Amino acid sequence: MKLHFKLLVPILCLSMLISCTNSSTKNPQVSDESISKSVVLSQKEFQKSIDGKNTDLYILKNKNGVEAAFTNYGARIISLKVPNQHGVQTDIIVGFSSVDQYIQSTEPYFGSTIGRYGNRIAKGKFILDGTTYSLSINNGVNSLHGGKKGFQDVVWDTKQINEQSIAFSYFSKDMEEGYPGNLKVKVIYNLTDANELKISYEATTDKKTVVNLTNHAFFNLNGEGSGTILNHQIQINANFYTPVDSTLIPTGKHEPVADTPFDFRKFSIIGKRVADDHEQLKNGKGYDHNYVLNNPNGNQLNHAASVEGDKSGIIMEVFTIEPGLQFYSGNFMQSKNTFKGGSKDDFRTAFCLETQHFPDSPNQPTFPSTVLNPGMFYNTTSVYKFSIKK
Repeated sequence: MKLHFKLLVPILCLSMLISCTNSSTKNPQVSDESISKSVVLSQKEFQKSIDGKNTDLYILKNKNGVEAAFTNYGARIISLKVPNQHGVQTDIIVGFSSVDQYIQSTEPYFGSTIGRYGNRIAKGKFILDGTTYSLSINNGVNSLHGGKKGFQDVVWDTKQINEQSIAFSYFSKDMEEGYPGNLKVKVIYNLTDANELKISYEATTDKKTVVNLTNHAFFNLNGEGSGTILNHQIQINANFYTPVDSTLIPTGKHEPVADTPFDFRKFSIIGKRVADDHEQLKNGKGYDHNYVLNNPNGNQLNHAASVEGDKSGIIMEVFTIEPGLQFYSGNFMQSKNTFKGGSKDDFRTAFCLETQHFPDSPNQPTFPSTVLNPGMFYNTTSVYKFSIKK
């Protein structure tokens, strides 16, 4: 009998509720700096054979004109076009215009599904039932986002359910990247007529293992190519965060955000305190930390965060049943890659909000467990909701 394993499952459901403005109300004087360039993706550029499997480009559209693009290389989201406060379609996901660019990128995670384990595991080791498992080391002395060839670098099987839903499936073999168990994974994207882009995860295993799936979308709510995200305002529903050492592994403590640069319980500009003289900001080179979310409703969807684009008026709200949220302020973006609109991945021109269980949970007995046993059914759906500033 399959069990619903609710504590383990990270929810990244992107739910979008957008106030669509009639074209007759568009402001013709809108600055080019506040809107993203309109880019038409070429399907040919996403058709490639990798490890004997074919990749492709997939488009979902709803009746309101919201459009999302995906590729099965990494089961990743490439673009998401929603209207800004002037009714102009704005691509709020940064990404590339070809599979080759994703393969060659110095940042492998743009928009991808992350697994088997999102975030870091200390020294690439953990113990289950007395057995020590050694993972690929790919981030200093640690393992990050599933190892050297995580789920972002594999070709997923694809089933286009209809014009608004698509499912990606992957079979991760026992001991792939050092993880035990044959893991069957499915990720379903559904763009509803309520302007919700839902991402649901499913997984089963035949051997005890650890799992922490998430999505690594990089957002700029002013649109790709619009410049820094430091003037976005953010609010995070968390009284505590998990401080990290110099290698970004949690110390095991829950530290209060009060009276620190990590206090976003009320809306604050991202860049206001990012350069403060604080040990944790030095360790992360900015914000790259897990927040311990306030969770008043147990396993129900809870409000995790809200972000407002300062130029676009687009508001993104994040809801999840997960205990944690990784806030990353684009600290390692180095202008080495060119996005689909022609702009570079300049320093802090995108941010991430990854719903998750805590980093290094397999080695932290006081953290919520990420163990998945045979017979359990890993199943979740999560939400990122978009609206327009009134």
